[in-house]
Amino acid sequence: MGSGSMPPAHTGLPTVEEVSAGGVVVDTTDKRLHVAIIARINRGGRLEWCLPKGHPENEETNAEAAIREIEEETGIAGRMLAPLGTVDYWFTVSGHRVHKTVHHFLLEATGGELTTENDPDHEAVDVAWIPIKELPRRLSFPNERRIADLAREVLPGHV
Repeated sequence: MGSGSMPPAHTGLPTVEEVSAGGVVVDTTDKRLHVAIIARINRGGRLEWCLPKGHPENEETNAEAAIREIEEETGIAGRMLAPLGTVDYWFTVSGHRVHKTVHHFLLEATGGELTTENDPDHEAVDVAWIPIKELPRRLSFPNERRIADLAREVLPGHV
């Protein structure tokens, strides 16, 4: 899944490894299979729609972190159905390069209400239920659109 791209050797910037976990939480009670996604303001001030995710805390596994982060950012509790693979990418921020690895999972919604009020980082500025087939049109990032396509493929085997 990952791009596998190496950073340019000549940057000379220190590299930081970052790990996040999150993914696709699906309301399987509706035949259109809605997925909770969040909006946040990027560094350039533009609104981006993305899958909820965040950093594992303490001794959390990636799966545990994904469940917690999805609930914090969307208000929706979920139970783990399947891993959806890993994406990695590079970016530069305030004088260092970041190699970020994001572990994605497929969850079935078990309760809760859509809200960004419980997001401790207040990164999410909006949250919405989007039918799973519309996700590729709504998500801002190509790597997350690929994860959404994969979720659609594997979901029938789990519900």
